[in-house]
Amino acid sequence: MPFEWILALRFLREGRMQTALIMAGTTVGVAVIIFITSLMNGLQASLATRTLSTQAHITVRAPDEAPTPVLARTGDSAVLAHLEPRVQRLRSIDQWAGVDRALALLPHVVDVSPIATGSGFAFRGNASKSIALMGVIPERYARIVRIADKLTAGQFRIAPGEALVGIELAKDLGAAVGDRIRIVSSESREDVFRISGIFDLGVKDLNRRWVIMPLRSAQSLLDLSGGVTHLDLTVDDIFLAEAVASRITSQTGLTAESWMAINTQLLTAFKNQTMTTRTVRLFLVLIVALGIASVLVVSVVQKQREIGILRAMGASPRRIMKVFLIQGGVVGGSGALLGSGLATLMVYGASFALRQDDGSPLISGRIETSYYLTAAAVALLTGLLAAVAPARRAAKMDPVEAIRYG
Repeated sequence: MPFEWILALRFLREGRMQTALIMAGTTVGVAVIIFITSLMNGLQASLATRTLSTQAHITVRAPDEAPTPVLARTGDSAVLAHLEPRVQRLRSIDQWAGVDRALALLPHVVDVSPIATGSGFAFRGNASKSIALMGVIPERYARIVRIADKLTAGQFRIAPGEALVGIELAKDLGAAVGDRIRIVSSESREDVFRISGIFDLGVKDLNRRWVIMPLRSAQSLLDLSGGVTHLDLTVDDIFLAEAVASRITSQTGLTAESWMAINTQLLTAFKNQTMTTRTVRLFLVLIVALGIASVLVVSVVQKQREIGILRAMGASPRRIMKVFLIQGGVVGGSGALLGSGLATLMVYGASFALRQDDGSPLISGRIETSYYLTAAAVALLTGLLAAVAPARRAAKMDPVEAIRYG
């Protein structure tokens, strides 16, 4: 073993109490960094999953109709122009089948589901309620929103003449599974549907308005003649949704809105959480660095005579500096290993202790490998940087003064 390593490990052994304390501090710092990162990311993923369980990651629709320029003459023969906004009528996506196939081939896109949606009214007896018609292809829409998991009665079956309704709408209409309701669309077309299932999406407004029916039935009610108003997409990474939506808009000319653009408050909350996590991690790193530096400074003072003797025997300032850098690296590296183990236990315990309302774990007990690698790199680098100042001080010692006053 090289001379510098032997001396560094010997210094660490001789100051067992100091070494134990600073290693404990480094261990706890690394563990807390990994735990907080895993906890915050787990909370964000859980919240995003619950929020997006009722909506697509990206919604593609036809672009809005452009406003019309209007010219108006004034009394002095001057001409003024202004833009008059146009009414946005219900429109189908042009050649949607081809767009559907093209979107499915884009990177990060997992599933695509065509939807025909519009407004209307539901009638049963003397009761009537404003609704949103949702015409879907059941097997494809089930991969976007897992309606089958949210049923409170009936079954997930949307055959011709059948529809699913929200639990609030069913209460308002006094309807149950097997009852029939009459649907009148905004295009003044009507049809009768048998309720095959009742769902609860966890959002009262959706439960009070959504009526999910076969795509062809909605096309007929909305007078779309085989068209669809939206294409709903899911992606493999929800935080890439905005980038994928921008690419879709640039390639197709259609309007693509990601969940990030629709749920701006949720995205702001995620950003605030991330900023808080980074701030806590920064202060933890500073605390660990100051702890390592303070212990090594004390070590330099305590070992002043030994350093002077080594210098007098011919040890170069470079080798003396290496000794203390190795100590900083050993403390940082050991703290990273022990902290990773402690963080694993903390996250595993939190996965059992922290539960959601339905009893499912709030965070998973799994930690991303990148968290370990990042924390280890930060701890090792912090240990080395914290050792620079004490190492330089030891290397600059005058051997005569060190032996005399050590």
